[in-house]
Amino acid sequence: MRTIAGLVLLAFACFGPVYGQEKKAAAASVSDTLKQMEHDWLDAMKAVDIDKLSPMIADDWAGLGPDGVKQTKQGYLDDVKSGKSKIETFEFGPMSVKVIGSVGVVQGSDTEKSTYKGKDSSGKWVWMDVFAKRDGKWQVVRSQTAKIK
Repeated sequence: MRTIAGLVLLAFACFGPVYGQEKKAAAASVSDTLKQMEHDWLDAMKAVDIDKLSPMIADDWAGLGPDGVKQTKQGYLDDVKSGKSKIETFEFGPMSVKVIGSVGVVQGSDTEKSTYKGKDSSGKWVWMDVFAKRDGKWQVVRSQTAKIK
């Protein structure tokens, strides 16, 4: 009996660290995926590529802008498509990612040259995007932005 218990404990001692490393590797992989999605998002916005942009954003997405106004996916895509919201250039600052199961939160910043509704909106921005894994793919479900003055 003691031998079986000893073998079980030995197995846990050996495989526990491996399992922990696999979880860390999986979290790092998700983190990299979400960071890449942030890059892809702004690339698609800059290129006015609605076909690439649309699948990244969940149909029930809601964004909260610096003016406190809530925006829907369709409203956002319309603004990009019409040229109401434009990004000419951008450079990302550091990003941090927290993954909890099928939810990932990305906080970051960027410095951009942009316009919104014909007015210059260039400067440094901070933002937070919440992603959810649905049907095997990550989509952004919530966003909030603020301009640093």
